[in-house]
Order: sequence, then C-alpha cells, then structure tokens
Amino acid sequence: MLQGLTDKLSSYLDPKEVDRIKRAYLFSEKCHVGQMRQSGDPYITHPLAVANILADMRMDPESLMAGLLHDVIEDTGVTKGQISRRFGRTVAELVDGVSKLGEIESASRAEQQAESFQKMTLAMSRDIRVMLVKLADRLHNMRTLGVLSPEKRRRIARETIDIYAPIAQRLGINDIRLEFEDLGFAAMYPLRHRRLREALKASRKNRKEVVTEIHQAIEMRLERESVNVVVKGREKHLWSIYLKMREKKKSFRDIMDVFAFRLVVDNVDDCYRALGIVHNIYKPVPGEFKDYIAIPKANGYQSLHTLLVGMHGVIIEVQIRTREMDAMANFGIAAHWEYKSATKSTEVNQRRAARWVQGLLEMQQKAGDSLEFLEHVKADLFPDEVYVFTPKGKIIELPTGATPIDFAYSVHTGLGDRCIACHIDGQLTPLSEPLQSGQKIDIVSAPGAQPNPNWLNFVVTAKARSAIRHFLKNQQHEESVDLGKRLLDQALGNLGTSYKQLKKSQIKRLLKETGASTFEFVLQQIGLGNSFPFAVANLMILPSKRKVSDDNKNRNLPVVIDSSQGLVLQYGRCCHPIPGDPILGHMTPGKGLVIHLESCRNLKEIRLNPEKCMSLVWSSVIKGEFAVELKAEVTPERGFIAALASRMTEEDATIEHISVNEKDAFTSIVDVVLTVRDRIHLADIMRRARSLKSVRRIYRVKNK
Repeated sequence: MLQGLTDKLSSYLDPKEVDRIKRAYLFSEKCHVGQMRQSGDPYITHPLAVANILADMRMDPESLMAGLLHDVIEDTGVTKGQISRRFGRTVAELVDGVSKLGEIESASRAEQQAESFQKMTLAMSRDIRVMLVKLADRLHNMRTLGVLSPEKRRRIARETIDIYAPIAQRLGINDIRLEFEDLGFAAMYPLRHRRLREALKASRKNRKEVVTEIHQAIEMRLERESVNVVVKGREKHLWSIYLKMREKKKSFRDIMDVFAFRLVVDNVDDCYRALGIVHNIYKPVPGEFKDYIAIPKANGYQSLHTLLVGMHGVIIEVQIRTREMDAMANFGIAAHWEYKSATKSTEVNQRRAARWVQGLLEMQQKAGDSLEFLEHVKADLFPDEVYVFTPKGKIIELPTGATPIDFAYSVHTGLGDRCIACHIDGQLTPLSEPLQSGQKIDIVSAPGAQPNPNWLNFVVTAKARSAIRHFLKNQQHEESVDLGKRLLDQALGNLGTSYKQLKKSQIKRLLKETGASTFEFVLQQIGLGNSFPFAVANLMILPSKRKVSDDNKNRNLPVVIDSSQGLVLQYGRCCHPIPGDPILGHMTPGKGLVIHLESCRNLKEIRLNPEKCMSLVWSSVIKGEFAVELKAEVTPERGFIAALASRMTEEDATIEHISVNEKDAFTSIVDVVLTVRDRIHLADIMRRARSLKSVRRIYRVKNK
C-alpha cells in the first residue's frame, strides 16, 4: 500500500523528506492497529488515501505527514505533544487543527454545522494547509460513501456541496471541487445522476464528428502559425448540467448544444496570439470575451474566455491559458507548496486566500451568532465577479450585483459606515445601482454619517451585510439604553425621585426581582418597549419611600425628542408629526417609542392607559428631515404636476411620493408626501405652492 505513495513522492521530494513521511505512515499504522472502517477495511487505508490525494496536489512534507496522522489525536491515545516531539511543531499544529474540525462530520443541526464552520475559519487563519488536509479527508470520505445509510449519505453530500465544494472553488482547487460536486450529486439524487450520465454517454457518440472537426481545425491552424498548443475537448460535468437544466429550465439537448475546448499554450503572449487566431477561424459572439489573465478572479484563476459561432451555427466555448495557469486552475492554492517551485503568481494566490480568510475572521467577530456567520459566508462563497476601479486605479473584485455600498465596505469598513453618495465614472449615481466591470467608483463620505438600515435590502457582499448589521445592533442598543434612561427618569419623577438619585441597593433589588443580568439590559428593554418604565420604577422604590405630595404631582416632565432618526424612535405614518407640533408617544414592544400628533385618532385607546402613553416635547435644537402629508385641490391644466413639484423643491423639500386622483372634470386631488425641517419650513412650502394659479386649496393631512 505504501509503495504507490512513495513512488508519487519520489517524483518531486528529496529522499530524506520521503523517509520522514514513511515514518509518519508507520507511526499512524501502529496507532490505528485493530481499528476498522465501516467498509471493513483496516483504518490505515483512510489516512493513506488522504496522503495520496495530497501527493497528487504535490503538497509539502508537513501537509503529507498531517494527512497520515490527522485522525491519531481524535481516535487514539496519542497527544499533540507526542506528535510535536516526533514530527515537529508544525505537523502537530496541522493535525490538531484538522482534529478540531472533525465535529462537522457528525453535525446534525444547522447550528452545529455553523459552529463547526467557525472553528474551520479560525484553523484556516493560522495555517491554510489545515483546510487542504481537511478537503483531502472529505474527498476520500465522499469516495467511500457507499457503505453508509442513504439518509447519512444525503446529509454528508449536501454539506459537501454547500460548504466544501465552494471552499475548494474559492481556494482555486478545481479538480477537487468538480469531484465533490459529482460525488455529492450521485449521493443526493442517484436516479437523476444515473439518467444524466447515460444521456451524456449517448450524446458523446452523436457529437464525436463535430468535436473532432473543430478540434482539428483549431489545432492545424495554430500549428501553422507556430503556436505550440495542446487542444482539449472540455466536457461539462454532471452537476453543472443538472443545475443549468433546473435553473434555466432548459432541456439536456439545449445545454449540450455548446461545444467547449481548452487551449493550453507555452506563455502569455501565445494566449493572446491564439485568441486572435481562433477569432479568425470562427466568428466571436460580441460581449462574450473575458480576460481573466489581465484581471484574475478572486481565487487567482487566470484564463482567456471567448464564445464563437462555428459551422451550422454551433456555439463553441474556448478557454486559453498557459500550462502554469492550467495547473493553478486545477490545484489552486495547493500549487503554492509545490516543492522548490513557488512562482510569483502562486505567492499572489496565497495572499489572495489569506485575505479571504482574514475577511472571514472579521465577519465572524461581527456576526451575532454562528448561523448568521454561516449565512454571510455562504453568500461570499459563490462569487461571480465584477472588477471595478478605485479613483487611484486599484482593482477591486466584487460579486455580480454588488453596489457602491459593497464597494465602500470592501475598501474599508469605516468608509462604508460614513458613505453618503457615490460617483460612477464621474456621474452621481444611486447607492443601490448594481456595478459593472470596468467602472471607476468614487465614494463620497461625511464624518457624521452612519449606515442606513435600508442598505440591507440591496447589498450583496457578506462583509457589507455583516458590518451594517453589527453597526445597527450596537446603535440600537445605545439608543434604547439612552431612551430607557429618560423614560425611567420620567417615571421616577412621579414617585418623588430621579434617575440620578438611585442607590445601588435599589438597582440590586430590581435585578433580583426581574432576574435581569445587568441594569443596562433593563434600560434597553424599557427603551425597546418591552418593559414599562412605571412598572420598573415601582419595583425600585418601596411604597414607604415614595413621595406623592402636591409638590411632586407635576414632577412628570415630558421626554425631550432631539433626533429626526433613530432605531428606537418611530414617527406615526397616520399623522406625520413634525417639530413644532404638540406630540404624545406610546411604547410598542420591540420598536420602542412611537411619536404621534397629540390630536391623532389612533391615540384614543392608548390615552386611557397612562403607563403606555407619555408626554413628549421637541428639543429646541432638533435638526433633520421629517415626513409630512399634504393634499392639494388643483384645476387640471398641462404641466400642473411638474409646476407644483418644482415650487416645492425650490423651497428645499424632498418629495417622497406624489399621486393624482380626479375629483370631477374640473378638479384633481394631488396627494404629496414630502420631507420638511419643521412647521415654519412647511408653511413656506405651502405658501409657495398656493401662489400657483391652478392650486385652489392646499392643506396638511393630520388624521384627526
């Protein structure tokens, strides 16, 4: 069994290194003696197979030894220290890292799977080879799934396609990704897999003549132009065919109408020469050329892609790359460890992978829990990239559909948080606009700006989503604690005391009564509307200590509203209160304080419950924009809507919504929702609108 491995290793490792790996094999064999796999084979066949997979990837000696020893800590009595003394600290760390990832094998619930993935991220951040050994381990397990129960086979296959295949793709290891997907497909949908495989086999016979004709035409022309080339017919694998049939609702015949070829040449110059030659033989399809050599994919993949129209309208996909790029496409980051031949491009690939893993760590720190983290990562593992430029010409890789907000967060989290606008190729563009490859993006930021919750509706990168959620969670916490303090102070005023006069003994009594962990948590719950401030105040102040004399009856000062925006402040859409209006508020569980006009109809029932209803007052220094609703009775004439909107915007108002309904042949009713600063600003806007001849009457809608 060992001979096959040593033959592979001898082709690229020194004899001394091969001997070290043999020692690791003998040690592993001794540790696993008597242990059997579910198939009935001796257990040592598994680590040996893992080492063979790593040898095919031409991995370094430490990774190979870790592959042979990866189950020793978990399944035998050997410790990490013993491995370190025998084979070195690096090997011990790799084995320990892989052992800690073992839990994912038995994960039966989404949360367990997510927590295991978090461990995987930490292990990868220390040494990415841990992940490569884990991928080899999973690949052999996938190859030997047949002995397990159908249910377990399906679960492991789903996990492999959801997590391990995308990781292999992100690290550029295409060979392993393809095998993961085909083995997973066979385990999850055995009947569909078998039928597709049979259809593919039958189609090969029908396509043979066309494939041969195209192959020969390309090869002969390139040889005539003195380009040394290997032309390979590239067949789509079954999982890819199945996904395209399912997602695009196409038949097998439609998918297989495309003929794919890969051209492997000596150098980059030959790549571009070959491209010109194939464009000369067959007509290229406009807009279908992609240059991943000049701008590599995020995982380091490099190649030229073009789509051609051949004889009888046959579609031909062509990929052109060098031998080194071909090896990188198949082995990805693993090429970095190929013995004594780490080139500049493989080092760049290693840095890309390290950057990705570092990004995972940042997301992990900001995610609320392991499930949220896994959700972010899954979104990040399927990058169909667009490539855009910073103002200084740096290339930024983003997934298809990414917006300027995603761009800002990819440059720096702080820039994303402070983003207020953007210029694309010099033009002011909405922050929700999807980006296109080749655009130059210039982000406009402001010191006091902060993320908008609406951004979560259109951002696509995991980094942007996790950063926005992290900020909003912290912001909501701070706002709710601050509002909770003010509401509790108001309630304590009714009992003859104040927030500043509270004693430690009163806070301790409250925590004991409520079972809350901290006083800050209690304040947060008040601010979010989940606890009533009067009930909390009553728990803190003993009846004997309460003062309800005449002097204290009017102590109930209103809560000051000093912000136009906030995650725990909501403005009633029924009445649209603005600064200067008399207002009242009520607490809504989970939402916080909802502010209404004092005269709003919707407060009738709430007024009867003084614990829920509270008096509010606007701060004298409040700034911001507030929504207000107006109705205008207008004589319809050409361009009257444009004229009315123009008058309003001249007064620095932003129109959020406008609609028109016909009252009769001579009158139209215009409904407008716009943002204003205060009542004075609103009065100026209404005065300006009334000056139009067509406007007979304009008034504010207040829900009285």
